[in-house]
Amino acid sequence: MDTILILTILVVICALAFDFINGFHDTANAIATSVSTRALSPRKAIILAAVMNFIGALTFTGVAKTITKDIVDPFALENGSVIILAALIAAIAWNLITWYYGIPSSSSHALIGSIAGAAISAAGVGILNWNGFMKILQALVISPFLALGVGFIMMSLFAVLFRKTNLYKSNKRFRVFQIVTAALQSFTHGTNDAQKAMGIITMALIAANYHTSEDIPLWVRISAALAMGIGTSIGGWKIIKTVGGKIMKIRPVNGAAADLSSALIIFGATTIHLPVSTTHVISSAIMGVGSAQRVKGVKWGVARKIIITWVITLPISALLAGITYQILNIFF
Repeated sequence: MDTILILTILVVICALAFDFINGFHDTANAIATSVSTRALSPRKAIILAAVMNFIGALTFTGVAKTITKDIVDPFALENGSVIILAALIAAIAWNLITWYYGIPSSSSHALIGSIAGAAISAAGVGILNWNGFMKILQALVISPFLALGVGFIMMSLFAVLFRKTNLYKSNKRFRVFQIVTAALQSFTHGTNDAQKAMGIITMALIAANYHTSEDIPLWVRISAALAMGIGTSIGGWKIIKTVGGKIMKIRPVNGAAADLSSALIIFGATTIHLPVSTTHVISSAIMGVGSAQRVKGVKWGVARKIIITWVITLPISALLAGITYQILNIFF
C-alpha cells in the first residue's frame, strides 16, 4: 500500500474521530440549557440532539466547501496529506484537553487554527488564502457579539410580550417551547459543525489526487453525519454543567431565548457558507439573555475564563499543529 493512500486513510479516520469528538464536546452546548431547566431529561435531550445533528449534517454543504478551499488551496498543497493529518491531530488533542477540564472551547477555532498552523509550518505564511482565511476569522469573531446582542434583544422582547406573566418561574409552556428550540439548535449545530469534517476529508482527497472538485462526495457527507450523531449520543456532562449553570442561573424562559437566539445566528452563518463557533455563539447568547434580565446575574468570572479560552485556542492549536507537522514530516 503506497504512502499517499495510507495517509489519506489516516486523515479520513482522524477527521471522523474529530467529528465524533466534536459531537460529544459541542452537543453539551446545544442541549445544556434544556437539561439545566429540566425541560428535557439528559437521556431524551441527547437522543433529540443526536437525531437533529444527523439531519442537519446531511442538509447543507456550503460550509464544507468553504473549509475545503478558503483556508488554503488544496490543489496547490505539497505534502498536503501530512499537513491535514497534523492539523487534525492537533485539533483533536486540544478538544480533548478542554473537554477533560470542562471548558467550552471552540472546535471550529481549534480546527481552523490547526490547518493554518500546519500549512504555515510546511510552506510559510504565503500558503494561506488570506482573503478566505480573513473572511472565516471575521465570522468567528463577529458571530459571538451578534449572539450577545440578539440574546439581549430576544429576552427583552420576551419580557414585553409576556409582561403579564411571571417569566422567572418555571412553567410548562416555556418548557415545551424549549424542547422545540433545543431541537432547532441541535439541527443548526449539525448544519455548521459537521460540515467542517466533510471539508477536511474533501481537502485531503483533493490533495491526494483522489478527488477533482470542491463538491462533497455523498459517502463523506453520510460518514461525517454519522460520526457526529454517534458522538452526540455520548454527551459531554462537564461542559453541560459549565454552560447550563455556571454562566448564569437559567430558567425555562432564559433557555428558550438563548436557544432561539443562537440557532438564528448559526443558521444565518450556514446559509452564507461561513463556519462559526457554535460554542461561542451559544455561550454569548446565554450572556446576552442574562444581561437583559440582570447584568449582575451573569457570573462574569466564569464568562471571562471561557473568553480567555476562546482567545488562546487559535494560536495554541496552530502551534500544536506546526510542531505535529514537523514530527510527522520526519516519518512521511
